[in-house]
Amino acid sequence: MQLAPGNNQIGVFFTEIELPGRVVLLDSFNTTNQGVLIVGEEVDPFFGKSSGRGFSRMFIDVTEDRPTSEAIFDSVFFYLDVVSVNGENLDQPKEISIHKLTQPLLDTVYYNFDELPFENVPFSQAEITFDDIRDTTVKMPVNEEFGLELFEKIVRGREFSDLFSFRNYFPGIAVTAREGDNTTVGVNLGFLTNLSFYYHLVGDTIPSIYEINTASSRSFNGVKSDRSGSTTATVEDLGKDYDVGPLVGLKANLGMTIKLDTSPFDPFLDTLDGVTFNQVNFEIGKIEAQSETQNPISSMVVYFTDDSNGILTRSDGRPLTLQTDGQPQIELDADGNEQPAVNAPAILSFNENTDTYVTQISTYMGALYRNEITRRDWLLYGNSPQTSGDDFKRSFREFLVNQENIKVKVIYSKIR
Repeated sequence: MQLAPGNNQIGVFFTEIELPGRVVLLDSFNTTNQGVLIVGEEVDPFFGKSSGRGFSRMFIDVTEDRPTSEAIFDSVFFYLDVVSVNGENLDQPKEISIHKLTQPLLDTVYYNFDELPFENVPFSQAEITFDDIRDTTVKMPVNEEFGLELFEKIVRGREFSDLFSFRNYFPGIAVTAREGDNTTVGVNLGFLTNLSFYYHLVGDTIPSIYEINTASSRSFNGVKSDRSGSTTATVEDLGKDYDVGPLVGLKANLGMTIKLDTSPFDPFLDTLDGVTFNQVNFEIGKIEAQSETQNPISSMVVYFTDDSNGILTRSDGRPLTLQTDGQPQIELDADGNEQPAVNAPAILSFNENTDTYVTQISTYMGALYRNEITRRDWLLYGNSPQTSGDDFKRSFREFLVNQENIKVKVIYSKIR
């Protein structure tokens, strides 16, 4: 479509290129040490039932003074540093339970399909009504018998003489949620997620505190997914792309994402001669409507992929990403050879007013047109390099979009 026919020297044109999408369940989705435990359950017609459990070691400061034999036990509570809440009916109570692990976390990599055994009966459990609160500290009661036994070990036991003895005695915790609550909670690990023991000595007017916290503690998130009866019921094999119909979706922590076929670029670019790309936008949306208490992924990066459906890397191991506008798309290696640039990934940011993701890719399209780079398919990933941690492994955030709303919009000029 011609935009400026009045100019008899330069023609300005506009075109839209739809990119077909398929869903992929990422292989080797490592959730070790993300700093946030994802606890809860979500059920929807597209993704099915996704259930998250968090597993973590606990930590003691061996330089801290332990209560002496004269200490009088008062009480013990488990505190959860809640940093996010997504779900349905948040005005209704949601239950969270803390269980003692029966096997320790090892110094190995854990994936989202991993889990560890834990005691059936929780040592701490509470119902919480979140309402509009998304960031809070939750105070949970602890089983009195469990608390007293642990306090005796703190006072007299060798189990608290060093960190290794402690973790041999207390392997860690599993944080779980009640089935059917249809809500997920993000629990931040650190000093604020802890077991706090309150005690006093004779004559004390203010109680003392001894803490066992989750700072410096190895952790991972385990996910169970039941997609039977859902749109993605056919998605079974890791690393394989599936056609699931007009809607495609991305869900964090489950590791399900969207692969985009960029081959429609070829017939468009092959018809061009002597053009300048004025503005090229990659847009996703309008996404499908969500509940107010559910949040979509806030930003994404675009990795390059191929038939392997994995993230492609350079010879130096760095992942290949769509580069942001105005930045070099190629660079020279130490030997002076050209290689894809990787230092400035383009960020697809979510616009809450339009319910769309958008980023400019004019420089990328120009490099592709001039054959400076190789066209590759794209793999969407719910994270931004500008943030600490990996957001795609720290929530159950999701979105759905009709494939007709995944487009590259191109404004270009050419000499007549």
